[in-house]
Amino acid sequence: MRVSVIGCTVLVLFTVLIIGKAEIYIVTVEGEPIISYKGGIDGFEATAVESDEKIDTTSETVTSYAHHLEKKHDMLLEMLFEFGTYNKLYSYQHLLNGFAVHISPEQAETLRRTPSVKSVERDWKVRRLTTHTPQFLGLPTGVWPTGGGFDKAGEDIVIGFVDSGIYPHHPSFATHNTEPYGPVPKYRGKCEVDPDTKKDFCNGKIVGAQHFAKAAIAAGQFNPSIDFASPMDGDGHGSHTAAIAAGNNGIPVRMHGYEFGKASGMAPRARIAVYKALYRIFGGYVADVVAAIDQAVYDGVDILSLSVGPNSPPATTKTTYLNPFDATLLSAVKAGVFVAQAAGNGGPFPKTLVSYSPWIVSVAAAIDDRRYKNHLTLGNRKILAGIGLSPATHPNQSYTLVAANDVLLDSSAMKYSPSDCQKPEVLNKKLVQGNILLCGYSFNFVIGSASIKKVSETAKSLGAIGFVLAVENVSPGTKFDPVPVGIPGVLITDVSKSMDLIDYYNTSTPRDWTGRVKSFNANGSIGNGLMPILHKSAPQVALFSARGPNIKDFNFQDADLLKPDILAPGSLIWAAWSPNGTDEANYVGEGFAMISGTSMAAPHIAGIAALVKQKHPHWSPAAIKSTLMTTSTTLDRAGMPLQAQQYSETEAMKLVTATPFDYGSGHVNPRAALDPGLIFDAGYEDYLGFLCTTPGIDAHEIKNYTNLPCNYTMVHPWNLNTPSITVAHLVGTQTVTRTATNVAEEETYVITTRMAPAIAIEASPPAMTLRAGASRKFSITLTVRSVTGTYSFGEILMKGSRGHKVRIPVVAMGYQR
Repeated sequence: MRVSVIGCTVLVLFTVLIIGKAEIYIVTVEGEPIISYKGGIDGFEATAVESDEKIDTTSETVTSYAHHLEKKHDMLLEMLFEFGTYNKLYSYQHLLNGFAVHISPEQAETLRRTPSVKSVERDWKVRRLTTHTPQFLGLPTGVWPTGGGFDKAGEDIVIGFVDSGIYPHHPSFATHNTEPYGPVPKYRGKCEVDPDTKKDFCNGKIVGAQHFAKAAIAAGQFNPSIDFASPMDGDGHGSHTAAIAAGNNGIPVRMHGYEFGKASGMAPRARIAVYKALYRIFGGYVADVVAAIDQAVYDGVDILSLSVGPNSPPATTKTTYLNPFDATLLSAVKAGVFVAQAAGNGGPFPKTLVSYSPWIVSVAAAIDDRRYKNHLTLGNRKILAGIGLSPATHPNQSYTLVAANDVLLDSSAMKYSPSDCQKPEVLNKKLVQGNILLCGYSFNFVIGSASIKKVSETAKSLGAIGFVLAVENVSPGTKFDPVPVGIPGVLITDVSKSMDLIDYYNTSTPRDWTGRVKSFNANGSIGNGLMPILHKSAPQVALFSARGPNIKDFNFQDADLLKPDILAPGSLIWAAWSPNGTDEANYVGEGFAMISGTSMAAPHIAGIAALVKQKHPHWSPAAIKSTLMTTSTTLDRAGMPLQAQQYSETEAMKLVTATPFDYGSGHVNPRAALDPGLIFDAGYEDYLGFLCTTPGIDAHEIKNYTNLPCNYTMVHPWNLNTPSITVAHLVGTQTVTRTATNVAEEETYVITTRMAPAIAIEASPPAMTLRAGASRKFSITLTVRSVTGTYSFGEILMKGSRGHKVRIPVVAMGYQR
């Protein structure tokens, strides 16, 4: 194999004056990265791995080739630019061959014109895609016992978290009450030392902790006093996601003197490897995230949990699957790493996903069966429903209601939005003490400059019995989450109910001719909101969860690939929090937080994947993805079809029957996932075939990222062996093939199909017998019956003679010939 040495084709020594404002660029260059280098350069042996094989980072072969690539990156920059006019941030050698560099747009153009440079991509920002769930998912009784109990669940599986770091002192990550952790020889990540305490971040449970901020620093965004130049979590988000996936079992969730239950990770014995690349105010940069992923795979993680997605499409790459982020993850999967990524929080609108590729498991967010309700009972006996995780006022006793605007110390305080109840110093303590303080929920609460936590602190400091927040004006679709508080408190979210409260207060509160209150005669009491109500109509797809259809390019053309892949709990999730964290104003300084987002759903899948990996250590990432998808459920706890939160015509929230564009294959079912019967496996060559057969993708662009020529034997992208079928543009009749592999004992499967009337569906053969370990191909024929202009949904159900059930969703839109 002939390899041109980087730099030799450059004939002129360029020196460039920095004219434009310097920016960060991700550059890929000729030559193979470690994961795919098959030899050909004198003095450097092959380092390539087969599909689903780990990189042996201890070998001299790998380390010497890594040094060779980094030296070539440095030589290229030194030959092109004067010293001091550029700042190389990272060399990528493991999954990509390239580097991140801080240069001017003119220098970037010079790189683009250099023959040995394959791509130059301007960096762009990423953002965070921001308990009870182990019981809801059946882990303590159905899954953990098969792995030896909670104290063995996930043993020796390493989950890597590319997030905002970790608070290592949290009880969810402590080791003093657990069986001692032994070494994990396969993992070789390092532990940074805390610059303040001089102690490293690792303790046996946490096995690696590093931070990546060179791009953030170069962009002038990094503030070491709040962002921490270490793996310390300055946000809260990273500690939360790590605890969901792998936090210790049975950790009491205590706030304001009340215990809200016990928290546990999905795989409480799994190890945690921290790769901090997100920060509290600005989010993060792709250059830092790619460096974190590159390092995590090199270190030997088994699973990657990514609660992060791009803020916007990249500047130059038009193919969704080939932006530097997804291309890096393709190499991670080639190295045998399972990747769970948050689908995005742009729902309930279509085409809002930020996770696109078939080698990634894209996770949608569900509401589980807990609902926290509370109420305010008025003196006229009217009961106003609301929310609030708070204790009740004294039973059988009513308290006087006083509005914040009526108890001002000085009229000049109006400039501070006193009805928000954020500043106790502007309110009259004598008038508030012993009463219930009425406050208004303004836009300041939506943007985060006001918080319910601060209302509670204001009321408490003034000696109030409790508080009420009334929503008088609301944007359609505004989402209200209950917030734990230490005194009685309720948020009235329904505007009409808030008007009832205001009318009652005004008619019960006589005033003089200036508008000053003569006497406060309105009264009421606040209910107990601490106990959740369990609903059978769970799970439901959360309103914010990003929806399909998936797109193949940033012109928003529909892809022949179903996304999201799977649904997992992601609403009102209790987990660890960093006391330094400011990501949620209502949890500043707390040890736990209850928050929502597909950010919370992805680590549920990462942790459950760890349990599957523990039982089946040699399964590929695609096999683990397959077992999670084919065993998922499309029914709720009451046995009814899953529903999704959606906007009505008036933009109020309603429930509609969910589709695969909402939930993918369905809601995760961990117990069934340990024994799927059949799997649909795929590897690096298959993903390459998918890319090559996707219309509109330039084969040269594919080779830039994969270093391999195109292979067209797959014929169509919908023939990729995924546990879902999507044909976005079905004309006439198309036949789709799948290959099933039996991972149980010999079994005969009967194949049945169903589809919406606009599309005919047929399976061949109708039944097949597979010996243990055997694979069999079958085909699905789809025919357009009528053109409706909308997608049709269906499924393939494979019922085994030994009781296994394997389900594959089918999605297609018919067009005229």
